[in-house]
Amino acid sequence: MNERHMDTPSYPSILNEVIGPVMRGPSSSHCAAALRIGRLARDLMGGSLGQVLVEYDAHGALATTHASQGSDMGLCGGLLGWDAWDERLPGAVEALRAAGIALNIRIAELSAAHPNTYVLTLSNATEHHEMVALSTGGGMIEVVEIDGAPLSMQGDYHETFFCLAAGAEALAQDMAAWVDADAILVHQGKSVCLVELKSQHPLPPDVLAHAEATYDLRAVRHLDPVLPVLSRKGMQVPFLTCEDMLAYDAGRGLPLWELAVHYESARGNLASDQVVERMRELVEIMRDSIQRGVAGTVYADRILGCQSRAFQERLAAGQLLDAGILNRMILYVTATMECKSAMGTIVAAPTAGACGVLPGACIGAAEAMGLPVEAMAKALLAAGLIGVLIAARATFSAEVGGCQAECGAGSGMAAAALVTLAGGAARQALAAASMALQNVLGMVCDPVANRVEVPCLGKNVMAASNALACANMALAGFDPVIPLDEVIEAMDRVGRALPRELRCTALGGLSIAPTSRAIEERLERAKEKAEWNC
Repeated sequence: MNERHMDTPSYPSILNEVIGPVMRGPSSSHCAAALRIGRLARDLMGGSLGQVLVEYDAHGALATTHASQGSDMGLCGGLLGWDAWDERLPGAVEALRAAGIALNIRIAELSAAHPNTYVLTLSNATEHHEMVALSTGGGMIEVVEIDGAPLSMQGDYHETFFCLAAGAEALAQDMAAWVDADAILVHQGKSVCLVELKSQHPLPPDVLAHAEATYDLRAVRHLDPVLPVLSRKGMQVPFLTCEDMLAYDAGRGLPLWELAVHYESARGNLASDQVVERMRELVEIMRDSIQRGVAGTVYADRILGCQSRAFQERLAAGQLLDAGILNRMILYVTATMECKSAMGTIVAAPTAGACGVLPGACIGAAEAMGLPVEAMAKALLAAGLIGVLIAARATFSAEVGGCQAECGAGSGMAAAALVTLAGGAARQALAAASMALQNVLGMVCDPVANRVEVPCLGKNVMAASNALACANMALAGFDPVIPLDEVIEAMDRVGRALPRELRCTALGGLSIAPTSRAIEERLERAKEKAEWNC
């Protein structure tokens, strides 16, 4: 690969991979990520699809989870050009076929290095492309190959691809003179060359026309970004570790939420008030998810019914043990999880599987304390910065790091948010996050009946409870002993050391308990009966 402009490092964004995406479905690694991959594949075909072959590695996580956790649904929604929060998503597979697009799903021996690998073969009457993409956790993705050409595309730029048999180097040189691109890259594919331009905006029509008139191009394709915050040439962030963040603070005593604003403003080239306002909007979506869950949800293909309403009724009647603020947190965690499991709109924070922890703990505590939405937004920003530190050195993917990467990360984030709500200092928030993560190392991911409900709900509640305890411990001056940077590194090592069977493959733990298998069979029979009746 010849690089005309070196691509910038990939720095985590609070609004990309930590607090977000806004989505429907049980899993961000499956639904939202697959949808983003589908959107890029649709653009690669110029919006014209005839046949789609999807291959999942027989030894990866998707072989056992692609149907029940929403990979097929999300991918088809993306191929149709839908958004991750589109209410039509549950019927995406049928809608794709109704659109005249033939879909074939195959489990194959791919020898894929990543457990969440998508191999797509796309074609119509005149065009054929191949794409290999990864779901890397929390809805984030990476396209690693197009038409046999290795590359790296995360959906954080406007991408233009020129496909040609010869003259790629000359075209790349001309493009460097014609446009101010963030990166111009030449990739050698199986039988063609690809010239890739990463930019902040689509290329001007006159540049495209000039390229088409000058070079023998087989195809030109523009791929829209799928992430809300774009990357850019020369991008820098003020810090990426706790140690560097404290040095950046230089004794000023900035609260963690304000340090988060400094970081995200630099990362996303955003004004400070834009960052805070976006977080306020996400708070409102989270509050709506909670309200929808408490009001009662119904969905056929799930294990648990509506439990949050009964919890609220018994709490109001004084029939539960007095757990103080924790009971409101449990209610809100449960309500959010039930909204998710009924295909309602939620905010993955940092994942859909852990979507109840942070809003349940943060919004529950803030409301109990009588604090406004502004305080909730600041607490979420503090949590988001902890998530950035985790994303930079570990993972949010349960397929890579077990549930400690999802509910565990959410617990550390929530602990920092609760310290922030209480007016604690940044160092106290870091201590709370460190203790919370220490307590969840080794947490496995073993979904019952291959659904993101059990033991996911209990782990979300446990993670919120752990966050509350660690926040109070930090506010009381407890010593975390191990700095957060070192805990995150240990978290990554432990997660990758877990057996494959305990990393969201449904091949170990509670996933293979007899009751789990029986529930899965019952749900599959009910689904087949419903499809037959239709």
